[in-house]
Amino acid sequence: MAKKIINNIRKLRFEHDEMTQAALAEALGVTRQTVAAMEGNKYPPSLELAFRLADVFDEDISYVFEYVNE
Repeated sequence: MAKKIINNIRKLRFEHDEMTQAALAEALGVTRQTVAAMEGNKYPPSLELAFRLADVFDEDISYVFEYVNE
């Protein structure tokens, strides 16, 4: 069975005072378009960026990103 990576970025943004994509992008040092692409599973972040995302939300990386069966 094939696996894929999904993320909870959108959910986490809304749980953190409805943070905008632009605000998250600024916190990460990337563009808003990069955040939108990650949320839409169109852009897999680097490992470093994935850890920075987890840090912004003060969550474990395994909660931000999940490796699930398709």
